[in-house]
Amino acid sequence: MIRVLIADDHPVVRQGLRTFLEIQEDISVVGEAADGAEAVEMTGALAPDVLLLDLKMPVLDGLGALAELSGRDVRVIVLTSVSDRGDVAPAMRAGAAGFLYKDVDPGALVQAIRAVYGGQVLLAPEAAEAMLAGPAGREQDGAGSALTDREREVLRLLAAGRSNREIARELVVAEKTVKTHVSNVLMKLGVQDRTQAALYAVRHGLA
Repeated sequence: MIRVLIADDHPVVRQGLRTFLEIQEDISVVGEAADGAEAVEMTGALAPDVLLLDLKMPVLDGLGALAELSGRDVRVIVLTSVSDRGDVAPAMRAGAAGFLYKDVDPGALVQAIRAVYGGQVLLAPEAAEAMLAGPAGREQDGAGSALTDREREVLRLLAAGRSNREIARELVVAEKTVKTHVSNVLMKLGVQDRTQAALYAVRHGLA
């Protein structure tokens, strides 16, 4: 079972999400938080696998909660009604594994929870566009063609959510070698971090 915690300051939203998610055979809603501070506290107490986190909440907002949750063993999907594209990059840099909007199709939300639980990074199309449109994430024509075969392989595994250690194990190389490949991939693609590299890979069919 995928253990899910819902964090949103609107009771109607929380109830709607709980009602839909609990009819899924592989998902269990373990709790509801009404603000960011409560979300952090309940994450520690309930150990959910996935946290659905609103950005605009009282006491502690979503970005603040993400900062508090840094290093915790929980996958966070930002689920917000805020359409400000400037929120996407800070949320992903703070550790979110997904960024979706509240108008997402319920079935797509369930698939997103499963994907993020499985180690993938998942963004709504609008959020992905925002990440790639920034100065650090602007696409470069033909950037992917500069990658070596091994760097493409590393990028494919990176986009699948693999850690450096897991990539090293799969490719039978040293973890230090993987770190070098990842650095080269980021430099050649002109992106700032692993999330942006993963988005590039998906968008250009390299994943």
